This record gives sequence, C-alpha cells and structure tokens, in this order.
Amino acid sequence: MSLTHRTRQLATSAPAPATFVHAVSPSNFYLRFTRHHLQIALGLFWLLDGALQFQPYMLGTGLANQVIAPTASGQPHWVSAPVLWVARLIAAHPVAWDVPFALIQLLIGLGLLFPRTTRLALAVSVPWGLGVWFFGEGLSGMASGHASLLTGAPGSVLVYVLLAIAAWPSRDPRQVAPARWLTIAWAVIWVGGAIFQALPAQNTGPDLVSALAGPVPASGWVTSHGTPLVVGLVIVEALIGLAALHRRTRVAGVAVGFVLALAIWVIGQDFGLLFSGQATDPNTAPLLALMAVAILGGNRPRVAASDRRSWAWQEAFGSTSPAR
Repeated sequence: MSLTHRTRQLATSAPAPATFVHAVSPSNFYLRFTRHHLQIALGLFWLLDGALQFQPYMLGTGLANQVIAPTASGQPHWVSAPVLWVARLIAAHPVAWDVPFALIQLLIGLGLLFPRTTRLALAVSVPWGLGVWFFGEGLSGMASGHASLLTGAPGSVLVYVLLAIAAWPSRDPRQVAPARWLTIAWAVIWVGGAIFQALPAQNTGPDLVSALAGPVPASGWVTSHGTPLVVGLVIVEALIGLAALHRRTRVAGVAVGFVLALAIWVIGQDFGLLFSGQATDPNTAPLLALMAVAILGGNRPRVAASDRRSWAWQEAFGSTSPAR
C-alpha cells in the first residue's frame, strides 16, 4: 500500500472534530449549547454588571436619584413606595451601598465561571436578581401597564433569573441542554410584549419614538406611520412567541426573535447606553438573544428509530456510522 493511499485512508476514517452546530440534513440542524455554556455566558454578563457599578456616576447619588427613583413613576403604591424607600436609603450613603452591590455581582460572575462554585452562584443570583427586579427596576414598569420590549421589559434581571434556573446543573452540565421550559418563558415574554405594545400610550407613532433610547433619524416618518408600524410590531412579536411552542416552527421563530432582539438593542436601546457612563447593565435585549441561543441549543431534531444508533455514534465520535 502506498504512503499516499494510506494517508487518504486515515483521513477519511478519522472522526470529525466536535462543533457547536450539528448537521442532520440540509434543512435540519441544531446548535450545541449546554448548561455549562449558559453558565459561562451568564457569568460574563454578571461580571459586566459588576464592573458598571464601579462607574463614578454610580458611586454618587446618580444610582439612587436617576436610575432607581424614576422607576417608581406611574407605578401603583405597592411598587412605588418600596422603590422610593430604597432610593432614599441608597442616596444617603451611595458608596457604602454601591460598592457591596458591585462586589456581589462580581462574585456571582466569577462563581459561574468555575464548576465548583456554579451551584452557589446560581442560588445567590436568583434572590438577588428578584430583589433588583422589584426594588431597582420597579418590575420594569409592568405593574403600571407602561412596559415594552423596546424599553427593556420584562426587565434584564428577571431574564437573568430565568436563565439561571434553566442553567441549574443536572447530571453533567457539559452535556445537558438548558431546561426545555425556556420555550414557554420565551413565548410568554414575546406574546406579553405584543400585548403591552398594543396598550394605550404605547400604540402610536409618537409613543414609538419616545420609547427609543437613541436618536431617531426618521422620527417624522415613524410618527406619521405609527399605526401600521405598531400593528406590524405587535404581530411579529406575537408570532415569535407562538412559533416557539410548536416544534416545526420553533427554530424559525426563535431565530427571528434573536435577530429582532439584537435590532431592538441597537435601535431601541442604543446598546444599553453602555457608553453613557450611567448604565447598570446591557439592558434586556442581549439577554433575550442569549435565551434564543439556549433554546436553539436544546432543540435537538427528532431522529427515526432506525437512525438512533448512527446518531448516537455521531454524537460520541463525530463520524456518521460505526466502523464495521
């Protein structure tokens, strides 16, 4: 046997390298994204949040008076009263409160990066996130009815909490996909966003313009074409949520949601105002994009019984069939 022939034989028999995207057919694939990947992604987000808390603006009264207190506006008393109480408490001693806030978030982020501390970090992040969602974000305005996916509803820390629960270690987190119920959470968020967008004070052109964080070059056009734009946005958001509930439409719906979430982050949320010196987090849209990746990572295609042995071999070794 010639050296060239032997080299070709070894090349064709060698297992293919593992990849994040696995092809099943030209029109059917899934994204390999495990709970371990989700834990790392959440850890990086928490580290960013902790770093943002050390901005000079946050070490003064800006966090209390310009970030937290405004979330009480228009809210029912059972939301506004606790939020304003927390704002006054922090404003009295901003550094004494902000530094521990930042350190807690940094520790959560670091804990999520190391397997031995992942469970503890996830367990701490859930109550911490819920507390920030209520006292720091005022439930993202949802209790008042003035909430929109464009402005950050349902709240970035609430999505942190959902993803943390979905990333909870089960058996080997490096092999197990995120929790399947994320598709239901995804549907509730997007269908809920469509409902809120259709409510008064959010369903006209001027409402759309006022909801956008950054400059709107075509604000006049948006204002004059507000009704069809709102109707289209409501329909698209509802379809994105509902599509995730059916297996055949899940990939397409979640993929469109991923793209729309990034578009909202750029156009509607101005990159979370990360470069303003006043941001506490990158806003909700990037977390929705991460949720989309987590759902796609758990969306493994159905495999016929006759192909299960070949599929298992491909999962384990990367080749299409076991050696004869």
